[in-house]
Amino acid sequence: MVKAVYIHIPFCKNICSYCAFCKMYTNKERIDKYLKVLDEEIKENYQNEKIKTIYVGGGTPSDLNNKQLKYLLEIIEKIKKQEDYEFTFECNISVEKEKLILLKEYGVNRLSFGIETISNRLLKRMNRNHTKKEVKEKIDLCRKLGFNNINGDLMYAFEEETDKELEEDIEFLLSLNLEHISTYSLIIEEHTKLFLEGYQNCKEEKEEEMYQKIHRNLIENEYIHYEISNFAKKGYNSIHNLTYWNNEEYYGFGMSASGYIGEIRYKNTQSFTKYLKKEFKYEVEKLDIYDKMSYEMILGLRLKEGVNIEKFTEKYKKKIEDVFEINELLKAGYLKKKKANIYIPFDRWYVQNYILEKFVR
Repeated sequence: MVKAVYIHIPFCKNICSYCAFCKMYTNKERIDKYLKVLDEEIKENYQNEKIKTIYVGGGTPSDLNNKQLKYLLEIIEKIKKQEDYEFTFECNISVEKEKLILLKEYGVNRLSFGIETISNRLLKRMNRNHTKKEVKEKIDLCRKLGFNNINGDLMYAFEEETDKELEEDIEFLLSLNLEHISTYSLIIEEHTKLFLEGYQNCKEEKEEEMYQKIHRNLIENEYIHYEISNFAKKGYNSIHNLTYWNNEEYYGFGMSASGYIGEIRYKNTQSFTKYLKKEFKYEVEKLDIYDKMSYEMILGLRLKEGVNIEKFTEKYKKKIEDVFEINELLKAGYLKKKKANIYIPFDRWYVQNYILEKFVR
């Protein structure tokens, strides 16, 4: 049964130089049309399940004006929720107090902020315009309004980034006492401003050193490194993202949103014109049993504890070692077995792609 919903809002007042997500500049008329069709897409596809997690991402959902934001929240309110639901909303640091109050009123109980860095030099490189002071003030405001589950994103591995800048970013994030921290190394993707400018990634050795530094500092400050890119205080793992990593079903609504229902994995169109015509789905992948097992391993091995052997067997009526050639990976130390789990040891996390590709069909 489906227990999670992702909703994509592609509008931004400002486009970051590294962003490869489906996005477009904020425009009132466009947003009004988009929300109307989004409402129709949800009505046509949502099957009345009680949902455990809702995640609204973008783009910048908090860039909607107050009236549009209220309309979006009213659309989402039609989705039934379990009593202990998690409802995450992505916000820019510029989000106004009135909007935060509105989010609180409509049941949002988890916020996610794209903090990325406090280095003015790197913020300029990213085409972001918040300041360290503004971040601190906004997080303080969220606390006063009663939000007690907040994620902050940290981006690292810029070509010109110094150790000092990374250390200051980590120190600042720790000072905010966030419940959750997501970390992303910079990836230069096609069609982004950085790509068009010919910007280069930093050297792999430097990137790995930064990753190790982030890990050490957050672990020392009682964060659990529960997934390759994510850290949380005890009890604050992202329940929504665990849906993905546990290979569970979820709805994806909005432009470019992905979903997984029954035998089908799908991705919605990135074309605004097609979306408004209600030509929602762009890619549809029909899965067989092997596809599902492959996804189970590729996604589950991103988690610290990896894949539970007994649950895998119960779910697919097959043993992992009978489906995948894992003995060589175990012998080489790329995988380890502990009790009922197969997992990637931490010292191999940085070569995860080499390991995970062994499970690709």
